[in-house]
Formats: sequence, structure tokens, C-alpha cells
Amino acid sequence: MIRQHVVSGIDRLGEYADLLKGKRIGLMTNPTGVNRALRSTIDIVRESYQLTALYAVEHGIRGDAQAGDAIASSVDEETGITVYSAYGETSHFTDEMLEAFDTLVFDIQDVGARFYTYIYSLAYAMEACSRAGKEMIVLDRINPIGGVKTAGVRIDPKLTSFVGDYGLVTQYALTIGEYARYVHDYLKLTCPLTVVPLSGWERSMYLDDTDLPWVMTSPNCQNLDAALCYIGTCIFEGTNISEGRGTTIPFQTVGAPFIEGAKLEKHMNALGLPGVHFRRMSFSPTFSKHQGEICHGVQMHITDREKADVFASGLMLLDALRSMYPDRVEFLRLDGDSRYILDKLLGTDAYREGSLSAEDLVKKACRESKAFQEETRRYYLY
Repeated sequence: MIRQHVVSGIDRLGEYADLLKGKRIGLMTNPTGVNRALRSTIDIVRESYQLTALYAVEHGIRGDAQAGDAIASSVDEETGITVYSAYGETSHFTDEMLEAFDTLVFDIQDVGARFYTYIYSLAYAMEACSRAGKEMIVLDRINPIGGVKTAGVRIDPKLTSFVGDYGLVTQYALTIGEYARYVHDYLKLTCPLTVVPLSGWERSMYLDDTDLPWVMTSPNCQNLDAALCYIGTCIFEGTNISEGRGTTIPFQTVGAPFIEGAKLEKHMNALGLPGVHFRRMSFSPTFSKHQGEICHGVQMHITDREKADVFASGLMLLDALRSMYPDRVEFLRLDGDSRYILDKLLGTDAYREGSLSAEDLVKKACRESKAFQEETRRYYLY
């Protein structure tokens, strides 16, 4: 297979040197911020410009924190540069954080899913730059699950949170730079925004259609298959059913001690959902839900990316379990939040409350995702 040669924004940074020279540069990045040779964006910016501050999102600058772990401000051991946390006591920039730079550069690979916190860290940073009159530069990266297919419902305004906001659908089919352009308009921001564009990428391309390397976008999104399944299986984070954290294939597998894997496999494959196949499996998570217990369930295999509606497949899997084990499936809430995690991830409480069936919600998602796609075409760069 011949893979398309793609150049990411970081590899074109030199073309935009005039925006950086003579300025104090703040950098929001993480381990995915690398160039084609897998060299860190931190080192690249520090070598040629005045890098004065780093800003950490979920999982930390060096990727050494698990999901949800608060990040403390610190000094980066490798560079001696102060790391300000945008995922700790506050997710928004303080005055001290803003005073540390003249121009803020963002270079993080997202996965094209509404619930990834990185995209909200970017939006909050853009809001802060607008407040302070400072410039924002986003180094664009591909959407690894493609820029064509959209899926899911638009987030209900009453359910907005750090895992869902800005009228996004679950799978929004924008690059991180296109998303920045969209949010800039959506929030009516005033900060000067420059997107350093990709070259060589087309919207129909997935990451493995390109010659770009995969760098884990988070500790539990270890490969492209996980990113693809994540669109449908992330909703299990809002339940007492394991989404595979603590296994080698998180988000590709779903299970719990009380599930009969063979029965679930037969039920799901009988639905005839296009482009997916469910295979029974058992696993024992090393951490997270049901740690050390034998769980039974299924692995979701995407057999045809173009035909698969992964959002619908994940929802139908949850619906099957809800029907098969009505007294065992539980919906979770975070301490101090009356809203259910499932609702925030799904984007609506209509399914959990029963005012919309799974089938009805899939139809609603089809309408709303197509409408979102039409509305956001004007932000396309490719």
C-alpha cells in the first residue's frame, strides 16, 4: 500500500517564523506534539524561538498522568521551563498564566471525538487570548478518523461540560485547526488566530492512509482502531460496564462480570449492523472498573470503515445490555454533579430517561450530524 505523504503544521513552522521571532512563546502541547522525525515540538520551538512557558492539558506535558488525574503546575525537568496546568485546579488561564507569553502556540493531536478534553483546553486558551489581546497559533494536524463522516447528536446546552460543548456532534470531522476556526466564530472571539495548515491530506484519508506515525493520543487510545471505536464505546464510561480500561485494547472491548459473552455476541450480530462485527471475549482489567475480576463481553471489530456507523453501533450495544440486564446495568454520576455521565457523553438525556428509543436517537443523530456537516463546511481548509 502506498501511503500519502502528509506534512503537519509543526513541519511548516519555519514558514511562519515572522509570527514568532522576537516574542515570548507559550506552548500548549503533549507527547503527540512531534514532527515527522518524531522530534518534540517543545525542542523544536525552544531551539529557534524564545519559549517561556508550557501549558499542560489532560495526561500532562509528558503524558505521564492517567485519565482524569489532576495536573499540577511544575517545572519541566528536561527544559527547566515552567509548566502551567490547564487541567488541575483550573482549566482556564489565570492572569499569571497569560502574563508568561506574547503568543500562544498549540500543537496536540486530537481524535475527532467531542468528548476529548484537548479541544476544550484549546477553546479555553483561545478565550483567554481574546481576553488579553494575545495571538494564538494552531499547528494543524489531520483528523485521524477522517474528515468526511460525521455522527451523533448535537450536545444539549444543559449538558455542556469539559467533555461536550459548542454545539458539536460526537464525530465532527474537522481537523484541530478547522475546529479552532469554528470555535473562534462560535464564541465570537477576537484573538488573532493563525492556523499553520497541513499539506498532502485529503478529507477521505484516515491516519493509516498517510505516512504519518501514530503517537498515542492518550494512555487509553493506543491505536487507530481504538480511536475509531471510541466514537461508539466512550459512552460506557458513564456506566458500571467496563470500556476496556486496564486491558490492552481499551474502547474496543466492553464487558462486565455479569454479562454472558456468547449471548451478547449472538444478539449483536443478529442486528446486522453494517461494517461491524462483535466477537465474544473475556478479560480482567488491571485497573479501573472491575479491577482483577473476570469480565465477559464483546470486542467490536470495524470490518468496513465506510459502511460502519460506530456511534449507532455503540448505542445499540448499550441498549442490548440495558435490555438483557435491566437490574445490573447502572448509570453513574460524578460526585457533586447531579447530571449523569452518560448524558454528557451521549449529548442528550432523552435515551436514558426513555423519551427516545435507541433507534429514534440514531435517526436524530443522522439528521443532526448531517446538518452540522453542512454548517461547518465553511471552516474547511482542505
